[in-house]
Amino acid sequence: MRTRPGTLATLLMAATLLAGCARTEGRTAPPEPADRRWRPAPGLAWQWQLDGRVTPSADVPVYDIDGFENSRDDVARLHRDGRKVICYINVGAWERFRPDQADFPASVLGRTNGWEGERWLDIRRLDVLRPIMERRFDMCREKGFDAVEPDLVEGYGNDTGFPLTAGDQLRFNRMIADLAHRRGLSVGLKNDLPQIPQLLAHFDFAVNEECAQYGECARLTPFIEAGKAVFHVEYKEKNSAFCAESRRLGLSSMRKRLDLDVWRQPC
Repeated sequence: MRTRPGTLATLLMAATLLAGCARTEGRTAPPEPADRRWRPAPGLAWQWQLDGRVTPSADVPVYDIDGFENSRDDVARLHRDGRKVICYINVGAWERFRPDQADFPASVLGRTNGWEGERWLDIRRLDVLRPIMERRFDMCREKGFDAVEPDLVEGYGNDTGFPLTAGDQLRFNRMIADLAHRRGLSVGLKNDLPQIPQLLAHFDFAVNEECAQYGECARLTPFIEAGKAVFHVEYKEKNSAFCAESRRLGLSSMRKRLDLDVWRQPC
């Protein structure tokens, strides 16, 4: 959700990659063995930059960057520096500035989510959304990413324009996790705190926004207890207000600006 449109060249490059990805029609590849996937442990420092092409200036072991805006060469450069790289993909909302925006039929587009050029998706339509997300995750794999951060996986708790239920969300989120695992990619649960008990076994780490501001960070402890990283950011809270608790809980916490540019203030 924290994304900005890219340049024409970037969009054309991404479109070419999408077109070249293998499409699975009527067949589903078995998941990659779990022991081959990256398993981020609690406490890893990270950088989260979704504002355009990555600037590899932060000396941290994990980068979370936009899957469309960055190339295979960008990912390879981070790998040469010893980084693991997460592919940000919006799976819960349509974005008009993406090269595959025409693949989404009007019937699955709901209300705006508050960000310009974005509309909630009808996640009940797995028949429509699954092949689109398969192609997007194929793109992440082809670019060499280690993991996926699927955004907006809590539509059932928002005014989407569709009568989504918690059960709808669980089915969709489990499908998303399975798509990532079948491609050998780790996958993070973004927010969606109420469904952690049902989804913990399906996700390899968590990404959270503003749990300290809303007094909810302790709800993420199942991930830490399972040996899975929690990558956490605050936008409004000062570090002095949340870092002590973050360290106690084992979260990987920092403060960022809302546009998720290069600036970061880690705990």
